Amino acid sequence: MSGVIITNPPKAELKDVEALAGYGVATVHEAMGRTGLLGTHLRPVQQDTRVAGTAVTVLSWPGDNLMIHAAVEQCGEGDILVVTTTSPSTDGMFGELFATALKQRGVRGVVTNAGIRDTAELREMGFPAWAAAVSPQGTVKATGGSVNVPVVIGGQIIRPGDVILADEDGVVCVPREQARQAAEASEARENKEAATRAAFIEGQLGLDRYGLRETLVRLGVTYHSYDEYARNGGAES
Repeated sequence: MSGVIITNPPKAELKDVEALAGYGVATVHEAMGRTGLLGTHLRPVQQDTRVAGTAVTVLSWPGDNLMIHAAVEQCGEGDILVVTTTSPSTDGMFGELFATALKQRGVRGVVTNAGIRDTAELREMGFPAWAAAVSPQGTVKATGGSVNVPVVIGGQIIRPGDVILADEDGVVCVPREQARQAAEASEARENKEAATRAAFIEGQLGLDRYGLRETLVRLGVTYHSYDEYARNGGAES
């Protein structure tokens, strides 16, 4: 497998990245029309952490972390390293030494579709990580791959410079050209949810606020008392 290393790709505007950092993954995902999620298999190794940054992408051979070493050189302030492999792999391709090098360069975290290790050390040094697996299995440095090319994780295309937002709910990718629009839509959604939250605190039901009683009627859902339901054989006595 040969490959390429692309330097200086276009990136989302920093102000838009910082705006998106104020919202949760679920909010941004919903605000973008329920798109952008990288799947449910990527889990954080820490708690109470949210990061946003621009993607530096890595396509590696399974069990080989050579291209992560190459990618470190391409990483800078505000980036998030995004690593996947040409076929499924759970090997521990990323650990504390990589995190040390990346943190020194201002990188905000790592998202990998493969395995991660040194999780206690990563938490201790405050380097956020999301991975498909945790494994102490070591890797080699023997096969070429690519850096800063489009990659796919969980059916989602991630390009270099796209915005990656990650928290305890998962990871979402915002195309770099849509970053400002996504931030504005997320703000509008949060304002709407704040109004709904206030209404729920006052006792309003979702059935009424969202007009769902009419939906139940349309779907043929009916209300019955327990006794009536039992008389019709629909409940155990």
